[in-house]
Amino acid sequence: MISYGKQDINQQDIDAVIEVLQSDFLTQGPKVPVFETTIADYCGANYGVAVNSATSALHIACLALGLDQGGRLWTTPITFVASANCALYCGAEVDFVDIDPITYNLSVEALEAKLIVAASVNKLPDVLVAVHLCGQPCDMAGIRRLSLQYGFKVIEDASHAIGGRYQDQPIGNCANSDITIFSFHPVKIVTTAEGGVATTNDKGLADRMTLYRSHGITRDPELMTQEPDGPWYYQQIELGFNYRMTELQAALGVSQMARLDEFVSRRHALASRYDQILESLPVTIPSQHKDSYSGLHLYVIRLQLDKIESSHKQVFESLREQGIGVNLHYIPIHTQPYYQQLGFKVGDFPEAERYYSEALSLPMYSLLTEDQQDKVYTALEQAVK
Repeated sequence: MISYGKQDINQQDIDAVIEVLQSDFLTQGPKVPVFETTIADYCGANYGVAVNSATSALHIACLALGLDQGGRLWTTPITFVASANCALYCGAEVDFVDIDPITYNLSVEALEAKLIVAASVNKLPDVLVAVHLCGQPCDMAGIRRLSLQYGFKVIEDASHAIGGRYQDQPIGNCANSDITIFSFHPVKIVTTAEGGVATTNDKGLADRMTLYRSHGITRDPELMTQEPDGPWYYQQIELGFNYRMTELQAALGVSQMARLDEFVSRRHALASRYDQILESLPVTIPSQHKDSYSGLHLYVIRLQLDKIESSHKQVFESLREQGIGVNLHYIPIHTQPYYQQLGFKVGDFPEAERYYSEALSLPMYSLLTEDQQDKVYTALEQAVK
């Protein structure tokens, strides 16, 4: 089976992890700060806060921005459920903005129209989570303009996008947002096995996220309500969580980051080749906006079903039967049973639903060979013809 995604681990990565195993620290040691600095420096951000998953990073980002009971968060329906669930963890409400039919990211036009209506009934969002689907950045300049006009905070969910660029600047520099989130799950561009990082240029936000990731506990005397009883003293000043990243994860991440640009460049070469070899098939290949240099975590095609006798499901099943581990990113969140219990229904976001009815994620990872790509093409040709 040719999987849709796969980690690339070399001997340098293995040695980095072994070094930590033989050290004095397996958690809360020196490697996590090094990883945070590595990410922040690469992205051009002032601060990085490492946690045990991108989901945790989204949660503490929302908390740091003050999202709480009665608040509102908007995001896209085409993303993993964590991009919306983070609001519910804070007791806030969730709503969605339909996608752009070309980039599949949140549509700025749909966002502006929804904001106009929301402003008229005094129900504007407090936070917008802009998801860089497949690694391609959203129209962040347009989102920033609207955030300043309507007064909401912006989180970039760049779980797919490390190593990408927007308007020739690294994704994660937070030039158009308050906080950016990265994921380091094994199928992502670089991995820490599990893990996430939040970048920001705001020291206050970084400090609050650091507090929330570790039980709300501080050892900083300036934040305490009294003089410390002694060198051992700490205080819990917020209700936080155990979201810490381990030294093992951080060491792997630092090692992987040394090859990030190589990984992304290889993905672009593979995407260009896919573009060429798939041209003759009844599929729509991904479109890349002129302002974007995608991290290319995913390569998503859309089936031109009016030109194919088989159904979406039949094409998917045929590819799996032929040993091609295709996937589908993502099922629209508003169609999930949990969200339908909150009042959402099929038909609410038609562009997202059209995308779901046609999309397939083809194998895309740095170790993918041209021979494997040819097998993907042959299997897809068989499936659609």
